[in-house]
Amino acid sequence: MEKTSSGRTAGAAARDRRRTVVQITKRVEFSATHRLYNPDFSDEKNWEVFGICNNPNGHGHNYTLDVTLRGEPDPATGMIIDLKELKEILDERLVDRVDHKNLNLDVDFLSDCVPTVENLIIRFWEVLDGRIPGCDLDELVLYESRTNFARYRGPEGG
Repeated sequence: MEKTSSGRTAGAAARDRRRTVVQITKRVEFSATHRLYNPDFSDEKNWEVFGICNNPNGHGHNYTLDVTLRGEPDPATGMIIDLKELKEILDERLVDRVDHKNLNLDVDFLSDCVPTVENLIIRFWEVLDGRIPGCDLDELVLYESRTNFARYRGPEGG
């Protein structure tokens, strides 16, 4: 094996130059109600498009959100982020704002959208992106139910 001037093999030296990037996922849960309704549609069109999800009194879900981050583990701790710190950030920035709320009426950053699982996950990304120190937001997966979920990895080219 060929050794470098430091006495290490060439492969070990190459590994040292590469970034070691790890992904970690934290799951959080919240409950909320919403109504799928577009104010630009007639009542008939809303019923046609959204069906029973257009119930004027709304309907609820027990949501599950998987937040995946990527980053380099800190050499001293072996972590890209302390999971307790991540939970606190997620609660403060997102969960406390949506848990046990009416997503149409009570959540400022959702006031101008139809709160479908697709729109929710995009808005959640906007709330979290760039606000978790030392890591990059890699992916969000939002489960509206056991069988319905959306996956988002940020804006294209972003």
